[in-house]
Amino acid sequence: MGNHAVEPFGHSSGKPEKLRLREKIAYGLGDVGNNFLFDLGQIYLLKFYTDTLGLPSAAAGLVFLISKVWDAIADISVGTWVDNRKRIGRKGKFRPFILYTAVPLALITIVSFTNPHFTITGKLIWAYLTYMAFGTIYSISNVPFGSMIPAMTKDPAERAQLASFRQAGSNLGLLISTVGFMPIVLSAHNNTNGYLLAVSIFAVAGALIQIISYANIKERYAEEKPAEAKMKMSDSYKAIFKNRPLLVLCLVNLFTFSAFNVKLAVQVYYCQYVLKNISIVPYMGFFSMGCVFIGCAIVPFLSKRMGKKATYMLGCAIWSAGDLAAFLFAHNAVTFIAFACLAYFGSSFVNSLNWALVSDAVEYGEWKTGQRSEGVVYSFFTFFRKVSSAVAGFVPGVVLSFVGYVPNAAQSMKAIAGIKGLMFIYPGVLAVATIIVMAVWYKLSDSRYKEIVAELNARKSKGHILKTDLQTKEVSL
Repeated sequence: MGNHAVEPFGHSSGKPEKLRLREKIAYGLGDVGNNFLFDLGQIYLLKFYTDTLGLPSAAAGLVFLISKVWDAIADISVGTWVDNRKRIGRKGKFRPFILYTAVPLALITIVSFTNPHFTITGKLIWAYLTYMAFGTIYSISNVPFGSMIPAMTKDPAERAQLASFRQAGSNLGLLISTVGFMPIVLSAHNNTNGYLLAVSIFAVAGALIQIISYANIKERYAEEKPAEAKMKMSDSYKAIFKNRPLLVLCLVNLFTFSAFNVKLAVQVYYCQYVLKNISIVPYMGFFSMGCVFIGCAIVPFLSKRMGKKATYMLGCAIWSAGDLAAFLFAHNAVTFIAFACLAYFGSSFVNSLNWALVSDAVEYGEWKTGQRSEGVVYSFFTFFRKVSSAVAGFVPGVVLSFVGYVPNAAQSMKAIAGIKGLMFIYPGVLAVATIIVMAVWYKLSDSRYKEIVAELNARKSKGHILKTDLQTKEVSL
């Protein structure tokens, strides 16, 4: 007996139901809520660890490395769990995870930014425990959320739109986090209270937005495993390693997500110690994220004209040009913000298309191996993104330690050079590496994808006809 589609919301088997604008916005809002929680760790937690908690830079970087590797393993486990769910109820296959993790995720986010009265060793253990707990709960929430697109629609155009709405939501969450967080921190009497106040506001808002998203999205094509069928994890991952487009996407995301997150983590240091004005962080965030929204808006148009692969590579070229130009010519706040806008504009092409390309990889994997595993595909992809996040947290900590960074003090020329290299050279070079890998190894064009979908539909239609014929023969006998 094969997999069968579940239609918990009363979707008929006639003409496929088109997604309403309200649902697309609701899906995008889900990533606003996610990023209110996730981005706080990516942007501010390293600085909180070094400047408020008092951890050595290298030790703080190691917290990110080990915690993110743990997260990556959690993603794999959650993806397998989701794919093997049985007896799916009216809430759906993926949606319940969003609902039930919203409040615990908000609470652990707040706890991660507390400054307990422990020794340095005790604080280091506290950092490990809280951030690993955050990562585990975030995996249980985010892997099903990201796996939902193939279950919401089979229309490639609608999938691209959902990916764009999701990226717009991610960017809006990042924009608000960048613009709004530090002013709240700086408004308090000390950093400990400021961080706790700011993170509490963002965590509560993030949980509420996730619940709103859950209430306004639907699953139409969730694949439920029959009671007697359980896919072995070994079989799932053997199938993954035959999915070449997915493997290429995983590799380039090691580059791009690491580059993006290093920029997020280091920009606070750059503004405070290189430009000597931490108050420009909100302005930089406002203008650069504004350019990201422009990029997200034109990605569907460019993808239709150029194809997703060419648009992805164009974004990397713009990103690299912005960062390398900033390294050479950004000597004040105005030029820094201008080049940051260019780099973030280019990165928006990459980040917008990632989710659409992963959805394409689900169909490619099903066509190649006969196994459809949204959760495993998505979790394998996010495994590499978590590994890149681990690198992005570890590398700045190690580099800051190597160049002699001293918290809350004037920095040496060596430290300044290290911060500038992390901010511009590291992401610029990795953007160029992404272009090379995509050009040489990514072969799933938009036209080829359409052929694969048509062949899959033909297979399923033939299987349905054969099943109907068998049932008719059984009745006649």
